Amino acid sequence: MSINVPPEVAWIVPVAVPFVIGLLVGLIVKRTVKLAFAIIALIIILAVTGFVSFTFQDIFDSAMKFLPKIIDLGGGLQNVLPYSSITFIIGLALGLWKG
Repeated sequence: MSINVPPEVAWIVPVAVPFVIGLLVGLIVKRTVKLAFAIIALIIILAVTGFVSFTFQDIFDSAMKFLPKIIDLGGGLQNVLPYSSITFIIGLALGLWKG
């Protein structure tokens, strides 16, 4: 089954899809950063008040455990996201700003 899209409308798809992906990525990034800051603030408050204690070595060991996984995930997303498209960049900026 073939769908015939009129040429007057066909140009919208390659423009709109990266824009929508950019909006969603911007929204996800903004909310993730907000959540990360809230968790960091909570950990700092708990450490200052003495409910938990950390050493620099504990923090370093945890970072070395999770950072390689995060970097690998980011490398995989580099091949999937249309980051060179201007409509993706515009959507990303709007998602970060208004999201």
